[in-house]
Amino acid sequence: MPIATVNPANGETLKTYEAMGEEEVERRLQLAQATFRTYRTTTFADRARLLNRAADLLDEDGPEIARVMTTEMGKPVKQARAEAAKCAKAMRWYAERAEGLLADEEPPDADVRDSGASRALIRYRPMGPVLAVMPWNFPLWQVVRFAAPALMAGNVGLLKHASNVPQTALYLEDLFHRAGFTEGCFQTLLIGSAAVDDILRDERIKAATLTGSEPAGRAVASTAGEMIKKTVLELGGSDPFVVMPSADVDRAAEVAVTARVQNNGQSCIAAKRFVVHSDVYDRFAERFTEGMRALKVGDPLEEDTEVGPLASEQGRDDLEELVDDARRGGAGVLCGGERPEGPGWYYPPTVLTGVTREMRIHREEAFGPVATVYRAADLDEAVLIANDSPFGLSSNVWTRDASEVDRFVRDLEAGGVYVNGMTASHPAFPFGGVKRSGYGRELSGHGIREFCNITTVWHGA
Repeated sequence: MPIATVNPANGETLKTYEAMGEEEVERRLQLAQATFRTYRTTTFADRARLLNRAADLLDEDGPEIARVMTTEMGKPVKQARAEAAKCAKAMRWYAERAEGLLADEEPPDADVRDSGASRALIRYRPMGPVLAVMPWNFPLWQVVRFAAPALMAGNVGLLKHASNVPQTALYLEDLFHRAGFTEGCFQTLLIGSAAVDDILRDERIKAATLTGSEPAGRAVASTAGEMIKKTVLELGGSDPFVVMPSADVDRAAEVAVTARVQNNGQSCIAAKRFVVHSDVYDRFAERFTEGMRALKVGDPLEEDTEVGPLASEQGRDDLEELVDDARRGGAGVLCGGERPEGPGWYYPPTVLTGVTREMRIHREEAFGPVATVYRAADLDEAVLIANDSPFGLSSNVWTRDASEVDRFVRDLEAGGVYVNGMTASHPAFPFGGVKRSGYGRELSGHGIREFCNITTVWHGA
């Protein structure tokens, strides 16, 4: 894939970039290593001052960078502005809390004495340069949720962003530099995917984080495993959205629309499979379909657009193949399901029923505004359908029954269970999945500690 900005609303190539050569990549690796030696000794107060300044600048730049994101990958511009604001909020969250999250921990006195020590503690120390391989779908947020905790922990970052969002990638490097961070604290590598393996093998890179596809995750995990390097992977998702009879069905159907089509349906944590109890199935399906059908699809730069184009032509082709395969297998189409005429990589909000395990869409991630609705006879069947997926990123459960909540929290195979609401990431809560959705956690105290050397300090009596 060339490194280029291609407007998905019309297919027009706006800017192209040459990939960095070996000499420039080497210069940046050297700079990262040299910068880490001194940056790791800075105080939390110094880091917080810089990160808060970056947040202020991002707030000022919000409208402009939002238009860049929309032009590069097609999200509605209102959602792009909200993404920028969310990133600034996360920066301030870590600036305020990182010192407490990484404070020395002291084991109980009894355990210290039992070990023969006069004193013992656990200290979190930065690891070094971390390679971040990031996707296009949330081109600011995916990076900032790594960069903010990494920089506050004393690490430095090198970003290999998706090749279709180069302007956003370069903006991030410039943002941190304008905020006052030393040049080597955060650098963007304009390189193709084929160059990642060699960089990950470089001894100066101490760890890696990747958000992206399962094949990309396998490749990074394989190399990192060979080199004995820490990784955090956030891969695909096909989150269930379970609705039980005690739920507020109308509210569930309303939220379900947003949960499915946020970011034009191109979100790993978007609800994709809607598992509905038979007692409320017809009502939910009717309301949900009405909501999906009523969405305004159009130019993502227009303020009232709710669903824009998919980010790439290939992405639309892949989604269309999943829908066509399901239709050939006997699935019903309650709305959508047909590619519109005209320019741009648009696909309409679509609702499918009668999906079976033999259909590809049952096992694969539908990365676009396509929902599958399943009927469940009872709670046990709802859990079985929800877990019948290779993915386990997050889940959504709608019920007013406390005992049902306990069952879902106990039995759903996912990194999160959101009750009577839709899954969303927030700096305060750990984010990540199980099964083929990856491993490790981002955000919260768990996320900032992923790339720390957890060091035991023992003092003899």
